[in-house]
Amino acid sequence: MADASPRTDTSTDVDTDDKNQRFQAGQSTAVMAYESSDRSKGKTGDQKAVRRLAQNREAARKSRLRKKVGALAFEIEYARWLEEHNRQINELRGAVNSHASDNELRIIVDGIMVHYDDIFRLKGIAAKADVFNILSGMWKTPAERCFLWLGGFRSSELLKLLVNQLEPLTEQQLVGIDNLQQSSQLGEDALSQGMEALQQSLAETLASGSLGTSGSSGNVANYMGQMAMAMGKLGTLEGFIREADNLRQQTLQQLHRILTTRQSARALLVINEYFSRLRALSSLWLARPRE
Repeated sequence: MADASPRTDTSTDVDTDDKNQRFQAGQSTAVMAYESSDRSKGKTGDQKAVRRLAQNREAARKSRLRKKVGALAFEIEYARWLEEHNRQINELRGAVNSHASDNELRIIVDGIMVHYDDIFRLKGIAAKADVFNILSGMWKTPAERCFLWLGGFRSSELLKLLVNQLEPLTEQQLVGIDNLQQSSQLGEDALSQGMEALQQSLAETLASGSLGTSGSSGNVANYMGQMAMAMGKLGTLEGFIREADNLRQQTLQQLHRILTTRQSARALLVINEYFSRLRALSSLWLARPRE
């Protein structure tokens, strides 16, 4: 028994050591497996983020292509519209200079008013394809873009120009044009304030969260959420363009009702001459001598 006792103790120590080693080895294996799994999850998350960003880039590329085609189509349509508009204006000018009857003038004036309706319709279609193209006025000449407001002219400014060119006007006509000018100004102010509010809201949406880390996988969800919110807000731009064009269209129609046929003819000639001078100014500016 004295000989057996030491051997028994030794055997017990060896078993205990083996168990500890196996336990430690198991712990190491578990830790390694966990870390490997965590890295795998991280890689999977990164891969998902990369795929999502790649999909977004491809969608953006296709969207840019569609918008480019839409913008080109509108520019072609606008060139055709402008060509026909110039033909009608020349016909109107000839009728005015030859002292045509009111009935003859009315037919030409009504045709030009209908033709104005066409450009507002075309702009509405183009705004659905690429609202930024209409908003920026890239289909206009540089000098025209300098005075652009929400994709077109300011009705209130045009009325100020016309009042000085259409004399003599009756007292009733002056009151009517003045009221029209004030209502146009109120409509423009409301739309301008709405645009300012939209821009401020967009800036706050884009600036929310941490900037400069949108490429990391941990912020992809937050980034995509911000972009989705911003896209939703940008969708209202089309409404602003549509309302601005409605205001312009209604102003022309109401002005036509206030004026006589010959005054309406004169007003259309004045409006055309003003925008023709803007286009000519652009041509002169681009052709100016440079050092």
